[in-house]
Amino acid sequence: MPSSRCPLTKMHALSHRRSALLLCVLVSLFIGLPSAFSQTGLKLQLVSEQSAIVPGKPFTVGLWLQHDRGWHTYWRFPGIVGVPTQMKWRLPPGWKASELIYPEPERTFMFQIKAQGFDRDVMLRTEITPPANLKEGGSVTLSGSASWMCCGNSCHPASMDLSLTLPVAATAELNSKWHKLLDAERARAEQTSSAWTSSVSEQGEKITLVLKPATPEARVCKSQREADKLIAFTEDGWFDSDKPQTFLLHSDGTLSITLLKADTYISGSTPPKTLRVILRNEEGWLQGGHLRCLKIEPKILRGG
Repeated sequence: MPSSRCPLTKMHALSHRRSALLLCVLVSLFIGLPSAFSQTGLKLQLVSEQSAIVPGKPFTVGLWLQHDRGWHTYWRFPGIVGVPTQMKWRLPPGWKASELIYPEPERTFMFQIKAQGFDRDVMLRTEITPPANLKEGGSVTLSGSASWMCCGNSCHPASMDLSLTLPVAATAELNSKWHKLLDAERARAEQTSSAWTSSVSEQGEKITLVLKPATPEARVCKSQREADKLIAFTEDGWFDSDKPQTFLLHSDGTLSITLLKADTYISGSTPPKTLRVILRNEEGWLQGGHLRCLKIEPKILRGG
């Protein structure tokens, strides 16, 4: 009877819709993989600067991190807290990958603790070199595992397998979107400069760094107020990223910078011979406002 068949008919239709929905999900997973993956506090995406792989020609692959508002991840050395974002590649035989390359560090906070990381959306990158004997016409999947810690009101260490499939061709074009972002990050890289000279001495827990203008190209701070906004970032943890930093501006443009040693030196028990530091000046270290992050590594002179 119609009334008795109706529930079964409805159940059959519901089952059919569920099957169709499941089929759509499976098709999207295997045919249209999403380009970005959401995790707590951020989205991750593996991108290529160029449209294809050219045999033997190095190219850039980016790890694009988009942070939710109020969340951050960490630089290659996070300071006294945090875990750096990393990428461990699983490439085919004959391929090479550089270490993950980060743009200049920025100050961020794990709760009230000063750390070295990124609140902004950031593009990390790797230089990939394919073998010269790679055959054109096919495609290659590059895969690896990304790991990170993303912090907001809480902290979330995590990892994820990511992959990127590209065709192999005789020539390749630049992807305008990713090339623009990658070029912007390259421009943000810390650099050395002969426009400044540096020396450093150490007495007990106190580290005194002296930075002097050496050529007319050096742009000196215009006021002590500007000098107070400078930030020193450690590359190895010898000084504490959270302890106070003082920048004293002298009349000739010289800066006397006081830093405090970290309680523990995580890179090893042997004191370093040099002070590996990046000095950030939003107004620039060179004339015209160029070079926001100055990289220096003076030999440490220690008191007796």
